[in-house]
Amino acid sequence: MEFIVKTFNELTTTELYDILHLRSEVFVVEQDCVYQDIDYKDQKAFHVIGIKNHQIIAYARVFDSGDYFKKPSIGRIVVKESERKFKYGYQLVESSIQFIQDNFEEKDILISAQTYLTKFYNSLGFMQIGEGYLEDGIPHIKMLRTS
Repeated sequence: MEFIVKTFNELTTTELYDILHLRSEVFVVEQDCVYQDIDYKDQKAFHVIGIKNHQIIAYARVFDSGDYFKKPSIGRIVVKESERKFKYGYQLVESSIQFIQDNFEEKDILISAQTYLTKFYNSLGFMQIGEGYLEDGIPHIKMLRTS
């Protein structure tokens, strides 16, 4: 799999459509969660795109300090259901972390993680901070990775 990073303005309309389709496929349909995915934050984000056989099968958006949280953050982390068996989620998050380390002054990373993925994020250096909470009806926790 190849990972590329683009700003919102660098995305083609086809890439944007494919990204929104993947996010909707997983976060709305698979997780049965009705929420407003298009939140006008994509314009500030860097888009980490995982491409396999000319198709977008993994995606995350990355924010610099102050654009979403006070620290750099990674969100909308998603891998197409049929591709999860290949553990591409690890590569996706590692690529996102590397992008932050290479491009942002602040190196600590804050995420809002779905609680059931705690062990996955722990394995990538993230530790829970604070109490759990509901976001769009799904249990979440804040997690921090320090450099």
